[in-house]
Amino acid sequence: MLTKNQKITKRIFDIALATILFIIIWWFIVLLVIISFIDTQNSGIIIQKRIGFKGLPFKIYKIRTMKPLNGENETSITTRNDKRITRIGRIIRRFKLDELPQIINVIIGNMSFVGPRPDVSGYANKLKGEDRVILTIKPGITGPASIHFKNEEDLLENEGDPKNYNDSVIWPKKVEINKAYLKNYSLLNDIKYIFKTVI
Repeated sequence: MLTKNQKITKRIFDIALATILFIIIWWFIVLLVIISFIDTQNSGIIIQKRIGFKGLPFKIYKIRTMKPLNGENETSITTRNDKRITRIGRIIRRFKLDELPQIINVIIGNMSFVGPRPDVSGYANKLKGEDRVILTIKPGITGPASIHFKNEEDLLENEGDPKNYNDSVIWPKKVEINKAYLKNYSLLNDIKYIFKTVI
């Protein structure tokens, strides 16, 4: 678990980096929203409910990359060849550009640059015992678990039951990785994870 001083330092770092990045790339985010609007014939930005700090729900911002089918939305488990994903959406997802609006979440204060990825209801808020230590920090845009499972959609694509594989294999491994992240936390490691994500 992070100390009070570590949390303060992490927050200062987040605010400083998020503010600088937003000033530099706000126009690119707006461009992506416009492209997505034209591509999906729907709102270019999607707002989803996720579980975050202390197991509480919050709204996360993403670039829309899918066209809903049969009332489905982008909160369900997706695989690489999901028919809902548009051609342009596939490119946006490949380079993780759909996550860029989450810089706004970092500025607001309900996310950090590095931490466990925020999940839909039924995962993080159902953690038990010592696993709940993950909820003592804000979820991140990236993190060690995100980097480890950078090809998550490809893994799910090869499974007959993607949801079962996610629940029984991927999710428990993410919990393990995120607990190790907290145990060995340092701001330097956060910076390393950010560079690994960009590279």
